[in-house]
Amino acid sequence: MGFVGFSALLTLSLLINSEKPIYCAKVDGVISPVVAEYFVKVIDDAERNDAQLVIFTLDTPGGLDESMRTIVKRILNSKVPICVYVHPRSARAASAGVFITMAAHIAAMTPGTHIGAAHPVVPNAQQVDSIMMKKLENEAAAYIRSIAQARGRNEEWAEKAVRQSVSITAEEALKLNVIDLLADNIDDLLDSLDGRTVPINKDTVRLSLENAEIVEFKMSLRERILLVLSNPNIAYLLFLLGIYGLIFELSHPGSIVPGVIGVISIILAFYAFQVLPVNFAGILLMLVSIALFIAEVYITSHGLLAASGIVALFLGSLMLFGRNLPPFLKVSMTTIILSVTITSLLILFLIYKAITAIRRKPVSGKEGLVGEIGIAKTEITPKGGMVLVHGELWRAYSDVHIENGSEVEIIEVKGLRVKVRPHKTEE
Repeated sequence: MGFVGFSALLTLSLLINSEKPIYCAKVDGVISPVVAEYFVKVIDDAERNDAQLVIFTLDTPGGLDESMRTIVKRILNSKVPICVYVHPRSARAASAGVFITMAAHIAAMTPGTHIGAAHPVVPNAQQVDSIMMKKLENEAAAYIRSIAQARGRNEEWAEKAVRQSVSITAEEALKLNVIDLLADNIDDLLDSLDGRTVPINKDTVRLSLENAEIVEFKMSLRERILLVLSNPNIAYLLFLLGIYGLIFELSHPGSIVPGVIGVISIILAFYAFQVLPVNFAGILLMLVSIALFIAEVYITSHGLLAASGIVALFLGSLMLFGRNLPPFLKVSMTTIILSVTITSLLILFLIYKAITAIRRKPVSGKEGLVGEIGIAKTEITPKGGMVLVHGELWRAYSDVHIENGSEVEIIEVKGLRVKVRPHKTEE
């Protein structure tokens, strides 16, 4: 009877456990503060709802060190088993992705994926001496060794990934005890994990996944928007859009919409700059370029201020992100060149329009009559006469005698009289 009771209790326990949900979340892209916030939110929600497993499908080229550490810390202290699954084929867990994968309770990969290249990257390495770089490397190596040790994984390879930037395939990772298993897809992964025991702190949890509900935990709209904004190229283009909006508003006062769009764009750009490894000298130069462009609207400098603004914008764009950062953490050179070229053409066009407006002959008022052609309605002498111009009769006089009906050219306006001369036509 005791054995039967124990079996019934065990069956009930497995049934209850199988009803606990499985959380699935997808991370595809750079490890940023938004992604770190997403990781933490998913794990927090899984703990509140007593999930039995959280699966993160991962494909990342790496990202920010601080964001990575936030994620690793939350995984290591999770009360729910965490599985990081590098998926689909051709996906990677590079740089920060190595730390995150090795921190998981269960590390899995799809065949055809790879992991590695975790050497620390400094935004402005030219400003950091060799001793400081060595310190950063040693600290990162010790950090990843401690993670590998906590999860019983290959500490030597983990250190090589940091010091030598080594990378390996999924199959090699399994042989070297870097990961726990290979799986072709989510279903294959769940089949492999069903019945597996996972140590959680001082306890052991047995996974029962056969009848478990799968909950897809997607990023919120806010997180998706912030993720797009944290793209360096998007942040840079938003900043330029803000410049265009402010210039248009100041050159056409009262337009309102361009000014509002410009201010909002610059605020969004500065949000992105806050979470990206930017160089403040670059931001300062770009702000100087805005000031110079605005000054060009009000001060006649014959294009000197605008040219200085273009130079400041180009140099600021180059300095905005460190030269040693990976491509996904800085603005592409193609984007910089195209953007500065378009900005230059826009500024030159505005200067051209301004100069043209200054040089344009007046088309209204008395000054607008000078150079116009009219018809003498009477004889015109130095004493006077009448001329018809633009359908209006004007009192006129001339230094020479002009016959009635002759074409005349207005050369001067004095009060309510115009001075004319015979109009010479080319034969």
